[in-house]
Amino acid sequence: MTAVYKTKANWSLKVFLTMALVLVTSPVAFAFPEAETPAPKNLRPVTTYSIVAFDKATGQLGVAVQSHWFSVGSIVSWAQSGVGAVATQSFVDPAYGALGLEMMRAGKTAEEALNGLLKADRTPEVRQVAMVDVAGRVAVHTGKNCLAEAGHFKGDGFSCQANMMLKNTVWEAMARAYQTTKGELVDRLLAALEAAENEGGDIRGRQSAAILVVSGQSSGIWWKDRVYDLRIEDHPEPIKEMKRLVLIARAYNHMNRGDELLTENKVEEAMKEYSLAMELYSGNPEMIFWPAVTMASTGRVEESLPLFKKVFALDPNWALLLQRLPAAGQFPKDKKLLKKILEQAPKK
Repeated sequence: MTAVYKTKANWSLKVFLTMALVLVTSPVAFAFPEAETPAPKNLRPVTTYSIVAFDKATGQLGVAVQSHWFSVGSIVSWAQSGVGAVATQSFVDPAYGALGLEMMRAGKTAEEALNGLLKADRTPEVRQVAMVDVAGRVAVHTGKNCLAEAGHFKGDGFSCQANMMLKNTVWEAMARAYQTTKGELVDRLLAALEAAENEGGDIRGRQSAAILVVSGQSSGIWWKDRVYDLRIEDHPEPIKEMKRLVLIARAYNHMNRGDELLTENKVEEAMKEYSLAMELYSGNPEMIFWPAVTMASTGRVEESLPLFKKVFALDPNWALLLQRLPAAGQFPKDKKLLKKILEQAPKK
């Protein structure tokens, strides 16, 4: 995908944003000196395919990307809860991500933000950018000098875009997969990436991928608002690996929700979340140990024993960890209870 396209002018972000905001609201056009435009020979061809989307049911916003380029997610994918999502690619300028979000945060629609940034750009013809705002409004641009095959599909609350693809059917295949897949927003984003790869994908192959999904309403704590934030920097099968990570991330989301419910003393609801986590990622002792701790701590000792037995058999160090929990206030200081549980550990 993605080498950063550098201009000779070294504008600050504040200057760039100010100009873009003016251009969005003013009919006056800016004329840039011809000498400031880099020569075409300095451009580096880069490529990727991506999707930005708004989930009407949950309000979640997301962006997903795959490319034959190292660490594609570090500069292509941008999203902020309560604001919007951006994919900036082709001869990528990451400022479209940062400033696009800033402009949407300031009240601009996705279209207004994208148009403003394109007008302030000396070389919009080499950019491919898509934005979706918190209201589900979509804007997308594929410059005339993006490397073939290049194009986009703008749908209801989403946009699929690609450049330097093997076939010119990639973005439509992505759209079909997104629209027909069931499940969470992350599932539909992942389906779009997989469909692109099945359609031929990047003409050079594959290397990295990323998915970022944020909640529709901001809590004011940005890291809590990130529902999924997954990146694969370098892998022979990034989409396959991303599917594995999404499953694990979903299990941990249930675990985290269980912890939140437990702090609210909603034990039954917490146990349901813990159970879902165990079902999704049964081979991870973490998913077994903490629900067992919760059960034993809340009087459901007999139910907890088979779980403790299973996790101790996987690694006896979990029994050692259990013994350290009472001092930290994370388990009852009950010697009889502790002894009963530790009897589940394998005999040496």
